[in-house]
Amino acid sequence: MKKVVVIPDSFKGTISSTEFCQTAEEIIKKYFPACDVLSVPVADGGEGSVDCFLTALGGKKIVVQVKGPFFEDITSFFGIIKGDTAVIEMAAAAGLPQVAGRENPLLTTTYGVGQLIKAALDHGCRKIIMGLGGSCTNDGGCGAAAAMGVVFRDAAGRDFVPTGGTLARIDTIDKSGLDLRLRDVEILTMCDINNPMYGTSGAAYIFGPQKGANPDQVVLLDQGLRHLAAKIQTNLGLTVDDIPGGGAAGAMGAGMVAFFGSRLVMGIQAVLDTVEFDRIARGADLVITGEGRLDSQSLRGKVIAGVAGRSRILSVPVLAIVGDIDGDAASAYELGVTAVFTTNRRPQPFEIIRHQASRYLRATLEDIFRFAQIFNK
Repeated sequence: MKKVVVIPDSFKGTISSTEFCQTAEEIIKKYFPACDVLSVPVADGGEGSVDCFLTALGGKKIVVQVKGPFFEDITSFFGIIKGDTAVIEMAAAAGLPQVAGRENPLLTTTYGVGQLIKAALDHGCRKIIMGLGGSCTNDGGCGAAAAMGVVFRDAAGRDFVPTGGTLARIDTIDKSGLDLRLRDVEILTMCDINNPMYGTSGAAYIFGPQKGANPDQVVLLDQGLRHLAAKIQTNLGLTVDDIPGGGAAGAMGAGMVAFFGSRLVMGIQAVLDTVEFDRIARGADLVITGEGRLDSQSLRGKVIAGVAGRSRILSVPVLAIVGDIDGDAASAYELGVTAVFTTNRRPQPFEIIRHQASRYLRATLEDIFRFAQIFNK
Protein backbone atom coordinates (compact mmCIF):
# COMPACT_ATOMS: atom_id res chain seq x y z
CA MET A 1 0.00 0.00 0.00
CA LYS A 2 1.64 3.18 -1.21
CA LYS A 3 -0.93 5.97 -0.85
CA VAL A 4 -3.94 6.45 1.43
CA VAL A 5 -6.18 9.50 1.78
CA VAL A 6 -7.88 9.95 5.18
CA ILE A 7 -10.85 12.34 5.09
CA PRO A 8 -13.30 11.86 7.99
CA ASP A 9 -15.93 13.98 9.66
CA SER A 10 -15.88 14.18 13.45
CA PHE A 11 -17.65 11.65 15.63
CA LYS A 12 -19.88 14.17 17.39
CA GLY A 13 -19.12 14.43 21.09
CA THR A 14 -16.31 11.87 21.01
CA ILE A 15 -13.59 12.03 18.34
CA SER A 16 -12.56 15.08 16.35
CA SER A 17 -11.77 14.66 12.67
CA THR A 18 -8.19 15.72 13.42
CA GLU A 19 -7.80 12.99 16.07
CA PHE A 20 -9.23 10.45 13.61
CA CYS A 21 -6.63 11.48 11.02
CA GLN A 22 -3.77 11.31 13.50
CA THR A 23 -4.78 7.87 14.74
CA ALA A 24 -5.28 6.53 11.22
CA GLU A 25 -1.90 7.79 10.05
CA GLU A 26 -0.18 6.22 13.06
CA ILE A 27 -1.78 2.81 12.46
CA ILE A 28 -1.24 2.85 8.70
CA LYS A 29 2.43 3.74 9.14
CA LYS A 30 2.78 0.91 11.66
CA TYR A 31 1.83 -1.68 9.07
CA PHE A 32 2.90 0.14 5.91
CA PRO A 33 5.86 2.35 6.88
CA ALA A 34 6.49 3.63 3.36
CA CYS A 35 2.86 4.57 2.71
CA ASP A 36 2.12 8.20 1.86
CA VAL A 37 -0.79 9.18 4.13
CA LEU A 38 -2.65 12.37 3.17
CA SER A 39 -4.92 13.66 5.95
CA VAL A 40 -7.89 15.97 5.37
CA PRO A 41 -9.92 16.50 8.57
CA VAL A 42 -13.43 17.72 7.80
CA ALA A 43 -15.93 19.88 9.69
CA ASP A 44 -19.50 20.57 8.58
CA GLY A 45 -19.28 24.35 8.67
CA GLY A 46 -19.77 24.66 12.39
CA GLU A 47 -17.26 24.80 15.20
CA GLY A 48 -13.85 23.51 14.12
CA SER A 49 -14.21 24.25 10.40
CA VAL A 50 -11.46 26.87 10.36
CA ASP A 51 -9.02 24.60 12.18
CA CYS A 52 -9.81 21.71 9.83
CA PHE A 53 -9.06 23.78 6.73
CA LEU A 54 -5.87 25.13 8.30
CA THR A 55 -4.75 21.62 9.26
CA ALA A 56 -5.41 20.31 5.75
CA LEU A 57 -4.01 23.23 3.76
CA GLY A 58 -1.92 25.39 6.05
CA GLY A 59 -2.53 29.11 6.36
CA LYS A 60 -3.09 31.40 9.31
CA LYS A 61 -5.75 32.17 11.88
CA ILE A 62 -6.68 35.83 12.25
CA VAL A 63 -7.98 37.01 15.61
CA VAL A 64 -10.33 40.01 15.56
CA GLN A 65 -12.72 41.89 17.86
CA VAL A 66 -16.37 41.81 16.78
CA LYS A 67 -19.85 42.04 18.24
CA GLY A 68 -21.20 38.89 19.81
CA PRO A 69 -24.73 37.46 19.78
CA PHE A 70 -26.06 40.18 22.11
CA PHE A 71 -24.03 43.00 20.52
CA GLU A 72 -21.36 42.67 23.20
CA ASP A 73 -17.66 42.93 22.33
CA ILE A 74 -16.03 39.51 21.87
CA THR A 75 -12.81 38.05 20.52
CA SER A 76 -13.40 36.03 17.35
CA PHE A 77 -11.40 34.66 14.43
CA PHE A 78 -11.34 33.44 10.85
CA GLY A 79 -8.79 31.58 8.75
CA ILE A 80 -6.93 32.44 5.58
CA ILE A 81 -5.90 29.60 3.27
CA LYS A 82 -4.29 29.61 -0.15
CA GLY A 83 -3.21 33.20 0.38
CA ASP A 84 -6.51 34.90 -0.37
CA THR A 85 -9.35 32.59 0.69
CA ALA A 86 -11.08 33.27 4.00
CA VAL A 87 -12.81 30.52 5.97
CA ILE A 88 -15.41 31.85 8.40
CA GLU A 89 -17.49 29.98 10.96
CA MET A 90 -20.57 32.01 11.74
CA ALA A 91 -20.57 30.18 15.08
CA ALA A 92 -17.37 32.09 15.95
CA ALA A 93 -19.49 35.24 16.33
CA ALA A 94 -23.03 33.92 16.68
CA GLY A 95 -22.74 30.42 18.09
CA LEU A 96 -24.84 28.53 20.59
CA PRO A 97 -21.99 28.01 23.08
CA GLN A 98 -21.68 31.80 23.39
CA VAL A 99 -25.23 32.09 24.72
CA ALA A 100 -25.35 28.97 26.90
CA GLY A 101 -27.93 29.48 29.63
CA ARG A 102 -29.32 32.67 28.08
CA GLU A 103 -30.53 31.51 24.65
CA ASN A 104 -32.94 33.94 22.98
CA PRO A 105 -33.24 33.95 19.17
CA LEU A 106 -35.53 36.98 19.36
CA LEU A 107 -32.56 39.08 20.50
CA THR A 108 -29.44 37.48 19.06
CA THR A 109 -27.68 38.89 16.01
CA THR A 110 -25.35 37.90 13.19
CA TYR A 111 -23.80 41.40 13.18
CA GLY A 112 -20.43 39.99 14.23
CA VAL A 113 -20.48 37.59 11.28
CA GLY A 114 -20.67 40.58 8.95
CA GLN A 115 -17.72 42.08 10.77
CA LEU A 116 -15.76 38.88 10.14
CA ILE A 117 -16.56 39.21 6.43
CA LYS A 118 -15.36 42.82 6.51
CA ALA A 119 -12.16 41.79 8.29
CA ALA A 120 -11.52 39.17 5.60
CA LEU A 121 -11.88 41.86 2.93
CA ASP A 122 -9.52 44.11 4.91
CA HIS A 123 -6.95 41.31 4.71
CA GLY A 124 -7.25 41.20 0.93
CA CYS A 125 -9.28 38.00 0.61
CA ARG A 126 -10.90 37.44 -2.78
CA LYS A 127 -12.88 34.35 -1.86
CA ILE A 128 -14.88 33.55 1.27
CA ILE A 129 -16.11 30.16 2.46
CA MET A 130 -18.84 30.64 5.05
CA GLY A 131 -19.86 27.83 7.42
CA LEU A 132 -23.37 28.01 8.85
CA GLY A 133 -23.33 25.37 11.58
CA GLY A 134 -24.12 25.93 15.24
CA SER A 135 -25.83 29.30 15.15
CA CYS A 136 -27.87 30.86 17.96
CA THR A 137 -29.69 33.33 15.70
CA ASN A 138 -32.87 33.66 13.67
CA ASP A 139 -32.35 37.04 11.99
CA GLY A 140 -32.14 35.90 8.37
CA GLY A 141 -28.63 37.30 8.12
CA CYS A 142 -29.85 40.88 8.59
CA GLY A 143 -27.27 41.59 11.28
CA ALA A 144 -24.41 40.51 9.03
CA ALA A 145 -25.84 42.54 6.17
CA ALA A 146 -26.13 45.64 8.39
CA ALA A 147 -22.48 45.29 9.41
CA MET A 148 -21.56 45.36 5.70
CA GLY A 149 -23.56 48.46 4.85
CA VAL A 150 -27.12 47.31 4.14
CA VAL A 151 -29.62 49.68 5.75
CA PHE A 152 -32.91 48.47 7.23
CA ARG A 153 -35.55 51.09 8.02
CA ASP A 154 -38.87 50.92 9.83
CA ALA A 155 -42.12 52.60 8.77
CA ALA A 156 -40.99 55.87 10.37
CA GLY A 157 -37.79 55.88 8.30
CA ARG A 158 -35.54 55.03 11.24
CA ASP A 159 -32.68 52.68 10.51
CA PHE A 160 -32.05 49.75 12.86
CA VAL A 161 -30.35 46.36 13.00
CA PRO A 162 -33.07 43.70 12.88
CA THR A 163 -32.94 40.65 15.12
CA GLY A 164 -35.25 37.65 15.07
CA GLY A 165 -37.83 39.45 17.15
CA THR A 166 -37.86 42.68 15.12
CA LEU A 167 -37.88 41.41 11.54
CA ALA A 168 -41.53 42.40 11.24
CA ARG A 169 -40.54 46.06 11.76
CA ILE A 170 -38.62 46.16 8.47
CA ASP A 171 -40.27 48.52 5.98
CA THR A 172 -37.45 49.05 3.47
CA ILE A 173 -34.11 47.43 2.67
CA ASP A 174 -31.42 49.56 1.02
CA LYS A 175 -28.36 47.76 -0.39
CA SER A 176 -26.80 50.84 -1.96
CA GLY A 177 -24.27 51.15 0.87
CA LEU A 178 -23.11 47.52 0.71
CA ASP A 179 -19.32 47.28 0.76
CA LEU A 180 -18.25 47.63 -2.88
CA ARG A 181 -15.38 45.19 -2.43
CA LEU A 182 -17.89 42.34 -2.38
CA ARG A 183 -18.40 42.78 -6.11
CA ASP A 184 -15.03 41.17 -6.75
CA VAL A 185 -15.33 38.42 -4.14
CA GLU A 186 -16.72 34.90 -4.55
CA ILE A 187 -18.67 33.70 -1.51
CA LEU A 188 -19.55 30.06 -1.01
CA THR A 189 -21.81 29.16 1.89
CA MET A 190 -21.52 25.66 3.32
CA CYS A 191 -25.01 24.37 3.99
CA ASP A 192 -25.92 20.74 4.65
CA ILE A 193 -29.68 21.00 5.11
CA ASN A 194 -32.51 21.59 2.64
CA ASN A 195 -34.97 23.38 4.92
CA PRO A 196 -36.67 26.45 3.41
CA MET A 197 -36.61 29.89 4.97
CA TYR A 198 -39.95 29.65 6.78
CA GLY A 199 -42.97 27.41 7.33
CA THR A 200 -43.36 24.26 9.39
CA SER A 201 -40.13 22.84 7.95
CA GLY A 202 -38.37 26.21 8.03
CA ALA A 203 -35.79 27.87 10.26
CA ALA A 204 -37.99 28.87 13.20
CA TYR A 205 -40.09 25.73 13.53
CA ILE A 206 -37.30 23.22 13.07
CA PHE A 207 -34.36 24.94 14.75
CA GLY A 208 -35.91 27.67 16.90
CA PRO A 209 -36.61 25.44 19.93
CA GLN A 210 -32.99 24.32 20.24
CA LYS A 211 -32.02 28.01 20.27
CA GLY A 212 -34.33 28.73 23.19
CA ALA A 213 -37.62 29.67 21.52
CA ASN A 214 -40.88 28.56 23.13
CA PRO A 215 -43.90 27.66 20.95
CA ASP A 216 -45.27 31.22 20.89
CA GLN A 217 -41.86 32.63 20.03
CA VAL A 218 -41.46 30.10 17.22
CA VAL A 219 -44.63 31.47 15.63
CA LEU A 220 -43.36 35.05 16.04
CA LEU A 221 -39.98 34.17 14.54
CA ASP A 222 -41.60 32.43 11.60
CA GLN A 223 -43.86 35.42 10.93
CA GLY A 224 -40.80 37.65 10.99
CA LEU A 225 -39.04 35.51 8.39
CA ARG A 226 -42.12 35.56 6.17
CA HIS A 227 -42.13 39.35 6.42
CA LEU A 228 -38.41 39.53 5.62
CA ALA A 229 -38.84 37.32 2.57
CA ALA A 230 -41.61 39.60 1.30
CA LYS A 231 -39.44 42.70 1.83
CA ILE A 232 -36.51 41.07 0.04
CA GLN A 233 -38.84 40.38 -2.90
CA THR A 234 -40.22 43.94 -2.91
CA ASN A 235 -36.98 45.84 -2.31
CA LEU A 236 -34.33 43.62 -3.87
CA GLY A 237 -36.34 41.77 -6.51
CA LEU A 238 -35.20 38.38 -5.23
CA THR A 239 -37.29 35.37 -4.28
CA VAL A 240 -35.68 33.44 -1.43
CA ASP A 241 -38.73 31.72 0.08
CA ASP A 242 -38.14 28.25 -1.32
CA ILE A 243 -34.37 28.09 -1.71
CA PRO A 244 -33.24 24.66 -0.43
CA GLY A 245 -31.10 25.45 2.59
CA GLY A 246 -32.47 28.96 2.94
CA GLY A 247 -33.59 28.08 6.45
CA ALA A 248 -30.12 27.09 7.61
CA ALA A 249 -28.74 28.90 10.65
CA GLY A 250 -31.85 30.93 11.39
CA ALA A 251 -32.35 31.65 7.66
CA MET A 252 -28.79 32.88 7.31
CA GLY A 253 -28.73 30.72 4.19
CA ALA A 254 -31.38 32.90 2.56
CA GLY A 255 -29.63 36.02 3.82
CA MET A 256 -26.30 35.01 2.31
CA VAL A 257 -28.02 34.68 -1.07
CA ALA A 258 -30.11 37.86 -0.81
CA PHE A 259 -27.57 40.24 0.70
CA PHE A 260 -24.21 38.83 -0.38
CA GLY A 261 -24.93 37.07 -3.67
CA SER A 262 -23.55 33.83 -2.25
CA ARG A 263 -24.06 30.33 -3.57
CA LEU A 264 -25.25 27.66 -1.14
CA VAL A 265 -23.24 24.47 -1.53
CA MET A 266 -23.10 21.18 0.34
CA GLY A 267 -20.32 21.51 2.88
CA ILE A 268 -18.45 18.40 1.81
CA GLN A 269 -18.44 19.51 -1.83
CA ALA A 270 -16.90 22.84 -0.82
CA VAL A 271 -14.27 20.99 1.20
CA LEU A 272 -13.46 18.52 -1.58
CA ASP A 273 -13.07 21.30 -4.13
CA THR A 274 -10.98 23.48 -1.83
CA VAL A 275 -8.52 20.74 -0.86
CA GLU A 276 -8.38 19.54 -4.49
CA PHE A 277 -9.53 16.06 -3.52
CA ASP A 278 -9.74 14.81 -7.10
CA ARG A 279 -6.05 15.57 -7.55
CA ILE A 280 -4.75 14.22 -4.25
CA ALA A 281 -6.87 11.05 -4.36
CA ARG A 282 -6.01 10.17 -7.94
CA GLY A 283 -3.94 6.98 -7.93
CA ALA A 284 -4.53 6.28 -4.23
CA ASP A 285 -4.78 2.69 -3.05
CA LEU A 286 -7.49 3.58 -0.57
CA VAL A 287 -9.63 6.42 0.79
CA ILE A 288 -10.76 6.25 4.42
CA THR A 289 -13.70 8.34 5.57
CA GLY A 290 -16.12 8.17 8.47
CA GLU A 291 -18.44 9.83 10.96
CA GLY A 292 -20.21 9.02 14.19
CA ARG A 293 -23.31 7.41 12.71
CA LEU A 294 -24.15 6.08 9.27
CA ASP A 295 -27.82 6.86 8.61
CA SER A 296 -30.09 8.27 5.95
CA GLN A 297 -28.77 11.79 6.61
CA SER A 298 -25.20 10.61 5.99
CA LEU A 299 -26.25 9.43 2.57
CA ARG A 300 -27.89 12.69 1.49
CA GLY A 301 -24.77 14.57 0.51
CA LYS A 302 -22.80 14.58 3.75
CA VAL A 303 -19.18 13.55 4.18
CA ILE A 304 -19.37 9.82 3.47
CA ALA A 305 -21.64 10.28 0.45
CA GLY A 306 -19.55 13.11 -0.98
CA VAL A 307 -16.25 11.30 -0.57
CA ALA A 308 -17.65 8.04 -1.96
CA GLY A 309 -19.09 9.76 -5.01
CA ARG A 310 -15.83 11.45 -5.94
CA SER A 311 -13.76 8.34 -5.19
CA ARG A 312 -15.95 6.14 -7.36
CA ILE A 313 -15.26 8.40 -10.34
CA LEU A 314 -11.54 7.98 -9.63
CA SER A 315 -11.93 4.18 -9.21
CA VAL A 316 -10.46 4.32 -5.70
CA PRO A 317 -11.92 2.00 -3.02
CA VAL A 318 -13.48 3.66 0.05
CA LEU A 319 -13.63 2.42 3.62
CA ALA A 320 -16.18 4.09 5.88
CA ILE A 321 -15.48 3.79 9.59
CA VAL A 322 -18.46 4.77 11.74
CA GLY A 323 -19.54 4.62 15.35
CA ASP A 324 -22.71 2.75 14.51
CA ILE A 325 -25.18 2.09 11.71
CA ASP A 326 -28.82 3.11 11.77
CA GLY A 327 -30.40 0.63 9.35
CA ASP A 328 -28.10 -1.18 6.96
CA ALA A 329 -25.14 -0.23 4.78
CA ALA A 330 -26.66 -1.22 1.43
CA SER A 331 -27.36 2.38 0.40
CA ALA A 332 -23.78 3.35 1.21
CA TYR A 333 -22.50 0.65 -1.11
CA GLU A 334 -24.73 1.96 -3.87
CA LEU A 335 -23.08 5.38 -3.48
CA GLY A 336 -19.59 3.97 -3.92
CA VAL A 337 -18.49 2.88 -0.44
CA THR A 338 -16.51 -0.35 -0.67
CA ALA A 339 -16.91 -1.50 2.94
CA VAL A 340 -18.27 -0.18 6.24
CA PHE A 341 -16.74 -0.91 9.65
CA THR A 342 -18.22 0.06 13.01
CA THR A 343 -16.00 0.98 15.95
CA ASN A 344 -18.43 0.03 18.72
CA ARG A 345 -17.38 -3.31 20.13
CA ARG A 346 -20.61 -4.10 21.94
CA PRO A 347 -24.02 -2.50 22.56
CA GLN A 348 -23.65 0.21 25.20
CA PRO A 349 -25.31 3.55 26.00
CA PHE A 350 -23.64 6.54 24.36
CA GLU A 351 -22.64 8.02 27.73
CA ILE A 352 -20.50 4.92 28.32
CA ILE A 353 -19.23 4.41 24.77
CA ARG A 354 -18.13 8.03 24.36
CA HIS A 355 -15.34 7.51 26.90
CA GLN A 356 -14.07 4.49 24.95
CA ALA A 357 -14.44 5.97 21.45
CA SER A 358 -10.75 6.72 20.87
CA ARG A 359 -9.69 3.26 22.01
CA TYR A 360 -12.37 1.59 19.87
CA LEU A 361 -11.32 3.58 16.79
CA ARG A 362 -7.72 2.56 17.28
CA ALA A 363 -8.69 -1.09 17.70
CA THR A 364 -10.81 -1.03 14.53
CA LEU A 365 -8.01 0.50 12.47
CA GLU A 366 -5.57 -2.07 13.88
CA ASP A 367 -7.88 -4.89 12.76
CA ILE A 368 -8.28 -3.43 9.27
CA PHE A 369 -4.60 -2.86 8.54
CA ARG A 370 -3.40 -6.02 10.25
CA PHE A 371 -5.64 -7.84 7.77
CA ALA A 372 -4.62 -5.63 4.83
CA GLN A 373 -0.99 -6.47 5.50
CA ILE A 374 -1.67 -10.03 4.33
CA PHE A 375 -2.14 -8.78 0.76
CA ASN A 376 1.09 -6.78 0.78
CA LYS A 377 3.30 -9.84 1.02
